[in-house]
Amino acid sequence: MMRRRSTLLTGCTALVLALGATACGGGGPVSAGGGDKALSGQSVTVAGVWSGTEQENFQKVLDAFTEKTGAKTSFVSTGDNVSTVVGSKIEGGNAPDVVMVPQVGVLQQFAAKGWLKPLSKTAQQSVDSNFANVWKSYGSVDGTLYGLYFKAAHKSTVWYSSDALAQAGVEPPKTYDEMLKAGQTVSDSGLAAFSVAGQDGWTLTDWFENVYLSQAGPEKYDALAAHELKWTDASVVEALTTLGKLFKDKQLIQGGQKGALNTDFPGSVEKVFGPKPEAGMVYEGDFVAGVAKDQFGKEIGKDADFFPFPAVAGGEAPVVSGGDAAVVLKNGKNSKAGTALLEYLATPEAAAVWAEAGGFLSPNKKLDLASYGDDVSRATAKSLVGAGDSVRFDMSDQAPAAFGGTKGTGEWKILQDFLRDPSDPKATAAQLEAAAAKAYKG
Repeated sequence: MMRRRSTLLTGCTALVLALGATACGGGGPVSAGGGDKALSGQSVTVAGVWSGTEQENFQKVLDAFTEKTGAKTSFVSTGDNVSTVVGSKIEGGNAPDVVMVPQVGVLQQFAAKGWLKPLSKTAQQSVDSNFANVWKSYGSVDGTLYGLYFKAAHKSTVWYSSDALAQAGVEPPKTYDEMLKAGQTVSDSGLAAFSVAGQDGWTLTDWFENVYLSQAGPEKYDALAAHELKWTDASVVEALTTLGKLFKDKQLIQGGQKGALNTDFPGSVEKVFGPKPEAGMVYEGDFVAGVAKDQFGKEIGKDADFFPFPAVAGGEAPVVSGGDAAVVLKNGKNSKAGTALLEYLATPEAAAVWAEAGGFLSPNKKLDLASYGDDVSRATAKSLVGAGDSVRFDMSDQAPAAFGGTKGTGEWKILQDFLRDPSDPKATAAQLEAAAAKAYKG
């Protein structure tokens, strides 16, 4: 879930996160304080991809909104197919009031269909004063601001069991080749190196994007994201070849290709940090920490730690980011309360609720870093806020949903097929180009 960037950041320093500043300070009518329950008797329905721990933690934010305003809330988990689910609800006359959109391409699609209300003046003022321009750009379509980025992600982090790496006698690697070599040593010590969530196609796009951004560089990354560069380009084939070295190695991947294709994202974290570890490392975003902490009781920075996704083939270490943008639907039954919710989500007060719960990053410059529950999150958030416009957003999330954001089709399905059989990167690149060409024309 996520997208975009501008310049590559390097290195290992406490998550040199190339994410821009997002979020907003500002209170507006919602934060009037006191006992004023201006929305008592009203209700807000929110749809989003979150489930499990993420849904539980977002519910805490919604509960705080209820406490402040009196408005009742309900959350509908869409699963990965947010575009399809929300579209069907609109057609059925049962549209949610607010959608947490995880893909820029979907936000653009919703705006093109005329489904979205522009942000209120209060929310826009918050964005202007507290967001880096890059996040305002991601939330805008044709100059109109529709999306408020509430939750951001740093998607260039490889999480590991401290015990597993210590027992194998390996240090966090600095290059992709070193990572594969370290993985081999972990495997030799009795655990698989990596738990790969191949059942969820979006995790595979993230793997590809990190390799591609480092190996091909930011200019080609931007061109491929805009489909100004074809997926049959040699740089794509090269990145798939690099990724295939990992995917085809049954010693490095827990359960081999078949096992990976039967593992979803929460399951991939469990196989590293659960009660019966089966792998030493899992690649995914900073939100891995929330699952490791909340579901498996791991102390972040001690039991569970990370290293930045390492540089590939002499390139810079990649930084891929993403985020979930709150939008108000015109067809919702209570757009007034929906607008008030967005104004609340723009405050540091709202961000602090989830920051304290863990598994969350806010680019809100007004959020006190002390709100985060561990040093790893604080360091990540500090670099997030300080990074300004130096960010590359998740490529698949910039694409039309039919290509980059739909289960069982497009990039997700093709990369799952590649994981199953990574023997022909050129053929995979051709399939990606055919699917992309069709989706971008549509």
